[in-house]
Amino acid sequence: MSQFANLDWAIVILYLLGSAAIGIWSRRYIKDMSDFVVAGRSLKSHLGIATMIGTELGLVTVMFAAQKGFTGGFAAFHIAVSAGIVCLVVGWSGFIVVPLRRMGVMTIPEFYERRFGRGVRILGGLLLALSGILNMGMFLKAGSIFVVEVTGLEGTTIKLVMTALLALVLFYTILGGMFSIILTDYVQFVVLSVGLIATTLFALNELGWEHIVSGVEALKGAGGFDPIASEAFGLDYVIWMIFLGLVSCAIWQTAVMRACSARSVEDVKRIYAWSSIGFLIRFLIPNFLGLCALVYFTDNPGLFPEGLEGGGLKAMPRFLGILLPSGLLGLVVAGMLAAFMSTHDSYLLCWSSVLTQDVIAPLGGDKMSTASRLKLTRLLIFAIGIFLLTWSLWYELGQDLWDYMAITGAIYFTGAFALLVAGLYWKRASRVGAYLALLVGTSAV
Repeated sequence: MSQFANLDWAIVILYLLGSAAIGIWSRRYIKDMSDFVVAGRSLKSHLGIATMIGTELGLVTVMFAAQKGFTGGFAAFHIAVSAGIVCLVVGWSGFIVVPLRRMGVMTIPEFYERRFGRGVRILGGLLLALSGILNMGMFLKAGSIFVVEVTGLEGTTIKLVMTALLALVLFYTILGGMFSIILTDYVQFVVLSVGLIATTLFALNELGWEHIVSGVEALKGAGGFDPIASEAFGLDYVIWMIFLGLVSCAIWQTAVMRACSARSVEDVKRIYAWSSIGFLIRFLIPNFLGLCALVYFTDNPGLFPEGLEGGGLKAMPRFLGILLPSGLLGLVVAGMLAAFMSTHDSYLLCWSSVLTQDVIAPLGGDKMSTASRLKLTRLLIFAIGIFLLTWSLWYELGQDLWDYMAITGAIYFTGAFALLVAGLYWKRASRVGAYLALLVGTSAV
């Protein structure tokens, strides 16, 4: 049923070729690990805001947020509101991120060593990398589901397309590091923003606001608007989302890398304050598109034979493929694939650099040269990419995609929250306490 045509393929391919060109061009700026990991700490506010939002508003984000909108209705908006408010508070206060920038660290485990010792850094870095790599394990699967539903591709073809996309991300990330990521994320932020806004307006025009509201009310009742009354959420889930809002902006390494890359403390606060809008929108718009898909397929059940109780991960992309005309559909898909790449590149760089800087190099007594660290980091980027390709093919997702990501992330952030808050703000925090917090945090498994 998709209206994806040759014009849309042309738009998508042109965009992908442009991303590869940026990766090749940005290689000239890489001279050492500081350039590769934190862009020489030269990130200005406007680029920081764009790349922060570009990374956190990935295709996987759009997919899991749309799934929550499909299963929870308007009540899912509490996830977006929590993320936006918490990020704004972090921007105003500088909580966690400003002290880290003042210390000049490149990674969170580097802070562990300065505060608690090298052993804590190695253990913390290992848990961070393990959690992060598992966390992004479903990115490729979410991307493949999106492409299948929105374009109509299937079978071997979709596997080849997704493998090619992953190879492209590996290519420009290995070449240009953080410089490449910042430049591509900026372009991806613009493309994705235009595509999402156009899609939202088109869905509103097609379905009508009153019909959307009445449709959710008929299906979900009061629970479709009140998260505490919702069967999909509840009070404990709302509290959990407030905490995850803090994690996603101030404790998760991919976001903290932006603070570490900023030119100054003032830029850090400005980046976070303005990025709060992005943290709000990255959930809000996909939530809305997901509940639009819910209403649309309720009206047209023959177009979604999986049924409204089937989890809804396929609903939003299929809705877009049916609803949007050729041309606009190509722009939206280009934006979504841009989001796919912008999240992959930052995460690949993040976890590979953590393994190099915080696990392997410290184990060897920090005797590795800059050239060796760069080579190892690039090799790890490639190795993680191969793992992701394998994991996404055989792991069966047994829960909502967002819940999978929250749980895998908790392997790291449960202990990291204690280490960061206590280590930065409590003088009596000890090395023994740090070890215990990290080990107990792994109980999230």
